[in-house]
Amino acid sequence: MKILLVGAGGVGAAFAAIAARRDFFDTIVVADYDLGRAEKAASADARYVAAQVDASSADAVAALCREHGVTHVMNAVDPVFNMSIFDGAFAAGADYLDMAMSLSKPHPEAPYEKTGVKLGDEQFAVASDWESAGRLALVGIGVEPGLSDVFARYAADHLFSEIDELGTRDGANLVVTDDEGNEIFAPSFSMWTTIEECLNPPDIWAGDGTGQGDWHTTPPFSEPEVFDFPEGIGPVECVNVEHEEVLLMPRWVNCKRATFKYGLGDEFINILKVLHTLGLDSTEKVRVKGVEVSPRDVVAAVLPDPATVGPRMKGKTCAGLWVTGKGKDGADRSTYLYHVVDNEWTMREYGHQCVVWQTAINPVVALELLARGTWSGAGVLGPEAFDAVPFLELLTEYGSPWGMKEL
Repeated sequence: MKILLVGAGGVGAAFAAIAARRDFFDTIVVADYDLGRAEKAASADARYVAAQVDASSADAVAALCREHGVTHVMNAVDPVFNMSIFDGAFAAGADYLDMAMSLSKPHPEAPYEKTGVKLGDEQFAVASDWESAGRLALVGIGVEPGLSDVFARYAADHLFSEIDELGTRDGANLVVTDDEGNEIFAPSFSMWTTIEECLNPPDIWAGDGTGQGDWHTTPPFSEPEVFDFPEGIGPVECVNVEHEEVLLMPRWVNCKRATFKYGLGDEFINILKVLHTLGLDSTEKVRVKGVEVSPRDVVAAVLPDPATVGPRMKGKTCAGLWVTGKGKDGADRSTYLYHVVDNEWTMREYGHQCVVWQTAINPVVALELLARGTWSGAGVLGPEAFDAVPFLELLTEYGSPWGMKEL
């Protein structure tokens, strides 16, 4: 296995650090638009080589694949570049993995009721091409989407006979401080992606539990609920957010409802609302003193780089899936499957903050399963299309076990 890692930012660098401890691959080409950043991440292992790449060019991605004999392309950049990397991998005859799917476009007349272009639609539209070519595009294999999708498959196979709701619930008690120890606003993940998913209309799946149903949308931050997260994180208010799990899970797992709710907190929600009101969430370029710039790119640029906040961050992050329905015995069941990561541990063990580390570990596990032949397939597939047990066993072997709590 020869892997092209596109993106050496927070998640990409954490991916490189995790993979360096495994032996399932021959080479990883660490590529970034900033060659210096790629070289820094590539210094983690002698099997790594650094390269410069323009992720917006499918031709550039394909050329780099051919140059290094790449078998698998790992996309670790903002999803605005998904389709060029996805198309470049296909053109070069490589398999492909990403941690977020192609972007959505709201319905032009009823954005908070009807779906427009959904997350992943562009990729699923060419699934038959990938299947005919015998190539695999494993989409949505970060932590979210990713791990909760694995949990959905595990719940359907081993815990539930009927599923009412697959409810992804993510929360944290993370805080970031300045040099004086005062709490500051510093997102722990890409601000560009956070704005995209939090201000777009969230999707909800409504079905009959047999695979029949459809998606509809709701306003951002709708249906607030307080969810009590495990391992000391505690109660966090969660709201509906646009996310891939809702678009992936019902394709392979029968359920009556699928939702994604995230614990953002009042301060973060208010900041996002202000950005939207001022037009600072826009990706359309505006001219400022003779220079064309995207307002969202400016917002992302002036905030601390998520890859650098680890030393000033404290707390834990939790990703998980709340499943309700009938257990295998036919009785009512309500179960939360989860994965908690402590920032102190990831900083000590890997030198990377917990949110990017938790995102990065899942594609490394998936690639190892593909290298072993434990997972295999062709087409555009989500994590739900594969047996969950080997994944969860290997995640535990990596030193980061998952948990399960009856509610």
